[in-house]
Amino acid sequence: MNVTHDFDAKVVWTGNQGTGNARYQGYARTWEVRTPGKPVIKCSNDPLLGGNPQLHNPEDMLIAALSACHMLWYLHLAHDAGVVVLGYEDDPVGHGESEPSGAGRFVSAQLRPRITVAEGTDLARAEAVHHEIHKVCFIARSVAFPVYYAARYVIA
Repeated sequence: MNVTHDFDAKVVWTGNQGTGNARYQGYARTWEVRTPGKPVIKCSNDPLLGGNPQLHNPEDMLIAALSACHMLWYLHLAHDAGVVVLGYEDDPVGHGESEPSGAGRFVSAQLRPRITVAEGTDLARAEAVHHEIHKVCFIARSVAFPVYYAARYVIA
């Protein structure tokens, strides 16, 4: 039997400049994630649409969530496989497309983790772990676009 999960968040629009969205240019595309008990995340829309490039946007957050989920499962499955990870950082990139109507979507993503592993690590085994994650990662199993991996390893 499957177990169901609920994931809660609170998203609050902060862009009302006095007249709501009565005028298209009269409101800001800013918002905050205010999940109880967690730090507030200030956000904006994509800079390509006039958003603040210094704030997170929904696309950033989706790619970051995908990368973080992969990382956490990698650490777990690598441990099970006897791969000792000493460091992990990723520079993921999401590839999107926009239609003439303005509608957009992700068409793929590439995770590019740089993983530091202990001396003597079997790199083939370390690489094989990546190919098991798509079976279990909540986020990767939920997106409707392919996710590719281009891991780089550093021996410490």
